[in-house]
Amino acid sequence: MTSNCRRPEHTAPPDLFYNEVEAKKYSQNSRMIEIQTQMSERAVELLNLPEGQPCFLLDVGCGSGLSGDFLSEEGHYWVGVDISTAMLDVALDREVEGDLLVGDMGHGMPFRPGTFDGCISISALQWLCNADKRSHSPPKRLYTFFSTLYSSLSRGSRAIFQLYPENSEQLELITTQAMRAGFGGGMVVDYPNSSKAKKFFLCLFAGVTGSLPKGLGTETSDRAVSNQVQYSGQRCRFKGMKGKSAKKGRDWILEKKERRRRQGREVRADTKYTARQRKPNF
Repeated sequence: MTSNCRRPEHTAPPDLFYNEVEAKKYSQNSRMIEIQTQMSERAVELLNLPEGQPCFLLDVGCGSGLSGDFLSEEGHYWVGVDISTAMLDVALDREVEGDLLVGDMGHGMPFRPGTFDGCISISALQWLCNADKRSHSPPKRLYTFFSTLYSSLSRGSRAIFQLYPENSEQLELITTQAMRAGFGGGMVVDYPNSSKAKKFFLCLFAGVTGSLPKGLGTETSDRAVSNQVQYSGQRCRFKGMKGKSAKKGRDWILEKKERRRRQGREVRADTKYTARQRKPNF
């Protein structure tokens, strides 16, 4: 997983972090443009679109339109959604060919059913795992996003998300909400044994489930990372506990506290007194 130091989503909400200064810096950095283009190319490859046929695609977290430029070069039409008006202003100044829309992923995608032939998203999905406001619930916002995205995609299409997960719990949170919304698929990891080249792509199928693509750089590795979504078995701990109240046990309380931490809530630290039963007062 990526290091949690200097992660932009820990600095400020996306609409504040990507201000005018950051937006121009992001769009004028030649190294950033190169990386963005490479990841966009890989995402389109994973979409497995029909050859020689222009498609109508959705770019979630389009920013200044760098990934959209690649879509246009490939002959596709696209719509970009981003929460940062500063980034979209840069896209307008660059005169990108796609249509642009201001929107929060966590509020859902406002498109008619079956509108798009596919969806890509570069370095945006992990922002939904943070609670930037007291009213934000990351699981609910992720489910709202995935369920509305599923509706807006044509059946048999794919959605590809390049992301920088902070830890395995964050990956599980994302994939679980995607599966709840109806998607099939899993995680594709390119160059799993390289600290610098390693990239995570969430490959989702809308309607018809296909075979998950193989990650790059896994052919020569004996320790290739699994491409499939891994589900947690935590809920199975309470099965078969006849006559016992699972909700009063230490495991249940620890799990609940951890779940609240992932939701961005303030939770007291675990100690040896956590979940210890108190003596009755006389």
